[in-house]
Amino acid sequence: MSEVSDQNAAFTADLVRSHDFARYASTLFVPADKRRALLALYAFKVEIVRVREQVSQPLPGEIRLQWWTDMLAGAGHGDVSSNPVAAELLWAIGQHQLPADRLAKLIDTHIFDLYHDPMPDLTVLESHFADTSSTLLSLAARILGAPSEAADQVADHGGLAQGVAQVIALLPYDSARGQLFLPLDILTQHGSSAAEVFLGKPTPAIRAALDQLIEGARAQLATAQSLLPQVPAEARRAFLPLALVARDLDRMAMADTDPFAVYVPSRLRILWTLWRASRSKMFS
Repeated sequence: MSEVSDQNAAFTADLVRSHDFARYASTLFVPADKRRALLALYAFKVEIVRVREQVSQPLPGEIRLQWWTDMLAGAGHGDVSSNPVAAELLWAIGQHQLPADRLAKLIDTHIFDLYHDPMPDLTVLESHFADTSSTLLSLAARILGAPSEAADQVADHGGLAQGVAQVIALLPYDSARGQLFLPLDILTQHGSSAAEVFLGKPTPAIRAALDQLIEGARAQLATAQSLLPQVPAEARRAFLPLALVARDLDRMAMADTDPFAVYVPSRLRILWTLWRASRSKMFS
């Protein structure tokens, strides 16, 4: 690599390590020659998700997201190569024939994050996960191995489980800012509401709604795990983050877990979980 490429790769690695340590840690257990492209993909995800934190109004956020959409379409504004994440992502797309349309769809889906519209129902939430979490898993598998239908199926189911775990993990932050990613239909079914969630206090109704989501996520995860042996061996480690999802869902399902209390797992625990998973037959 050139000096500039080295700098860009180092930048993306540091970005992912700082903002998405779990995915960063998962790249430590894949072949070294695949790590740079994975980190480029994950850094792109970090940049898209961070837009919500960087703006106070939706319109500036949409403008920032549009920059990324234009970049993927080859109509970037200014010197795209001067943005290290964009440069690394374009390199990864070229190296591994990643479909730019799926990355563009991921961007479009995250426009929802900029607004305070509640998540209306489980169907819409699952569609959101399909275009975000599942897309990342699928493209990571393409980086590690050739495209396969089996990998896409594991990504579809695993992404739904991963998405639910993430929504519940972020509940303390989202409820504090008045954003609702828990589906309203599930809350209503159990006698809860957005207003009750925004109070930030666990109630039996909220607990029941979360338990239903966790049960569904566990079923999706079990399906993903059952399909994993059909994935080409070289691509299986793209799904290592699912080992963390299993652990997180177990913790979240405990009756005494306060869903509104911020929980930050130790980096050592993350590394230990991924290391153990990497040594299992499931991921090798």
